[in-house]
Amino acid sequence: MSILDEISQSLQEGKAKTVKELVQKAVDEGMNVQTILNEGLLKGMDVIGGKFKRDEVYVPDVLIAARAMKAGTEILKPLLLLSGAKSVGKVVLGTVSGDLHDIGKNLVRMMMEGKGLEVIDIGVDAPAQLFIDTAINENANIIACSALLTTTMGEMGNVVEAAKKANIRDKITVMIGGAPITDSYCKAIGADIYTPDCATAAEEAYKVSVGA
Repeated sequence: MSILDEISQSLQEGKAKTVKELVQKAVDEGMNVQTILNEGLLKGMDVIGGKFKRDEVYVPDVLIAARAMKAGTEILKPLLLLSGAKSVGKVVLGTVSGDLHDIGKNLVRMMMEGKGLEVIDIGVDAPAQLFIDTAINENANIIACSALLTTTMGEMGNVVEAAKKANIRDKITVMIGGAPITDSYCKAIGADIYTPDCATAAEEAYKVSVGA
């Protein structure tokens, strides 16, 4: 088994310490940093994402794998910056105003980071304007909104309207998700993409960013 396969396998098993050691070893051996990220860490997270969609693994497994991913990326981040490597795309992610739920949002963030996307997490109870201001300041290409309450899902429409007012609607893809959200609701408020789970959200964000 190659060191990249070992990294991927150890990440899937949630072995953070092993992942960190293997990533460091690959770096010390002079392996290309982007290759370690793509063929080792991201490949492992891809497998976990697929298994999560098929109900073969569950939330705790994703969290453990994400922790292992973080251990590996902490070593690679400064080296990627030095090499001038760019993230695939940039996402502003948050739970909308009035809603304090963050488990779904956090899972989406981990899965998106696992696809090589840069995620600016603006937290919970985030007002529409904060999504817009952050997207403009960070030059993001995606806004991703989460809601778990039927009473707060209307805020997603406010984010779409705020994007129109700020004249960035044609430059930004608005993604929405959460327990009460449906594809028909996504169309009704003029958002671009609805996804039913965190793995699909990451896949769609990746597709948008690479122009697939």
